Amino acid sequence: MFKNILVPTDGSELSEETARQAVTFAKHIGARITAYHAKPNIAAAYFYGEDKKAASSSLEQIDEQIEKEVQKNLGFVEGLCGEAGVPCDLLSTSSNSPYEAIVDAATQSGADLIFMASHGRKGIRAKILGSETLRTLTHSTIPVLVYSYGEREPSSA
Repeated sequence: MFKNILVPTDGSELSEETARQAVTFAKHIGARITAYHAKPNIAAAYFYGEDKKAASSSLEQIDEQIEKEVQKNLGFVEGLCGEAGVPCDLLSTSSNSPYEAIVDAATQSGADLIFMASHGRKGIRAKILGSETLRTLTHSTIPVLVYSYGEREPSSA
């Protein structure tokens, strides 16, 4: 069966509920979790144009804030794994293409299943499959399990 499950997280409510379910699933089948977060690539010129000094200072602040968010999100999954006694690895990479980053992370980590939310931060309430999830499904050679809790309340951790 599955031995290493990649769990992408973005800190959204659905992403956290998906992580809870992934950890429960991993515990039942004796698998490990690789928690993954795709950090956006931030280009100084995109935000600040020609003012290199302001761009450098502000870019560092943005990068620090992003890194704090990444560590918080990965730490959430790591905490769930610790409570459940499920082995856990943490992985993050920079990419402006989340689905490509997820597929690459699955390959890099040796995952044999991607367990992901049906939607990310955008469109959690949408009735159709999220665009990054759909792209992951269509580009991954590794099986993808898509989780959505729909209208019911997420479980408490």
